[in-house]
Amino acid sequence: MGWILFTCLAAFSQAWRNALQSQLSNHASVSVVTLARFLFATPIAALYVYLLYAFEPAPAIQPSFTLGAYVLAASLMQITATALMVVLFKQKNFTTGAGLAKSEALMAAILGMLFFGSTLTPFGWMGVLIGAVAVLLLSGFSLKQFNLKTAAIGLLCGTCFALTSLWVREAALASGLPFPHSAGWVLLYVLGCQTLILSLYISIKTPQAWGTLKSHLPLVLLISTTSCIGSIGWFSAMSLQHVAYVKTLGQIEVFFTLLIAAFWLKSPPKKRDTLGLSLIAIAAVMVMWGDVF
Repeated sequence: MGWILFTCLAAFSQAWRNALQSQLSNHASVSVVTLARFLFATPIAALYVYLLYAFEPAPAIQPSFTLGAYVLAASLMQITATALMVVLFKQKNFTTGAGLAKSEALMAAILGMLFFGSTLTPFGWMGVLIGAVAVLLLSGFSLKQFNLKTAAIGLLCGTCFALTSLWVREAALASGLPFPHSAGWVLLYVLGCQTLILSLYISIKTPQAWGTLKSHLPLVLLISTTSCIGSIGWFSAMSLQHVAYVKTLGQIEVFFTLLIAAFWLKSPPKKRDTLGLSLIAIAAVMVMWGDVF
């Protein structure tokens, strides 16, 4: 059941990363805020891999075309998903798209079953569906505000995030290494690839953005650190368990986010959040027992 601990670590770290990113977004562009996730995460991931081998020796990774293809696909797909989220921010009916963007767990279950050979138990499927309803409720989803274009963008965003997670799992399996070294190497490759792509993009399009990153260096370092810790949790959990289960349990991130909002940002939760959190708790329990029933 180690995947449960890794998922909880990932959800907790991601909640803090999002809160820190929201602070940086007040002073920087979207591309700068996105790069802040990866800039220092890559050397941290390299240190993590080094420590893994120091404490538990394992064979060296053998690069292959299959591994490289999965890493590149996951890297580009996550960047695409992030860009789609930015597009959603500009839509009038943002809540509709944001709710559907959180359909990642459901889309991972469907795509995993159709194309990746994943199988979930009926009990697990129920947990995934309840989790999907919970995130729609927490996002403020309303049929009155439904817009087909926004909904399509949101669903595409959730699909891209799901494919990212599925390809990360496939990359870990293709590495041929034991756990947790497989997850560590995939993490390092993906973060390095994303850092390179975004650094080149910013250098060409907005080179002045490097000055923004430098002027907010302590905050950027915190964002990269929490992002890397979260990624270690996600990549490790997805190497051990079905992506749909991991992402459904990972929705407890909402609970951590509300705690941070209430006690750090001084923003109390809404009444409808209670029902949403209750559904997430039910979904979390169901996916944790999904392999049993």
